[in-house]
Amino acid sequence: MSESKVNVEEVAVFGAGCFWCVEAVYAAIDGVRSVTSGYSGGHIKNPAYREVCSGRTGHAEVVRIVFDPNQVTYEQLLEVFFQTHDPTTLNRQGADVGTQYRSVIFYSDESQKAKAEAALQAASESDLWSSPIVTSIEPLQDFYPAEVEHHNYFELHPDQPYCAAVIRPKMDKFRSRFSDLLKA
Repeated sequence: MSESKVNVEEVAVFGAGCFWCVEAVYAAIDGVRSVTSGYSGGHIKNPAYREVCSGRTGHAEVVRIVFDPNQVTYEQLLEVFFQTHDPTTLNRQGADVGTQYRSVIFYSDESQKAKAEAALQAASESDLWSSPIVTSIEPLQDFYPAEVEHHNYFELHPDQPYCAAVIRPKMDKFRSRFSDLLKA
């Protein structure tokens, strides 16, 4: 008699700069069921993109990742997180500057918090980064989906200048480094 795996879902919420970039990376991973760009970590309800970009709401651009832990683990998603953006730059990723672009892991329970702390420690002890990691680990309070025009942005606009100059090279590096995690 064969064992069948239970159909389960878990959720991860990460901020690693522009959500267009982060969404494209996680959408390519086998076992990821959905990735939604949005906002978290701020102090107003239902923020809009323009408000978040002002830097006055306290929100970070994030992605909400729904995944099957039987196919890809939270730890693997964290490894991707620490290797596909620069977690050593405070409130910036490349030319994108502001608190909305901060490196942050939002955890939903104590297990995720412990795994995030262990991943941060491992990344800090690795030779991947020469500067100290500034990623914050915070409890998830609210997640607000971004406006529809921000969803699947890279997939829908691969030739848009930002996508071509910033996201495509990031995706090439990601696909090379994490070929074992890619969807068929």
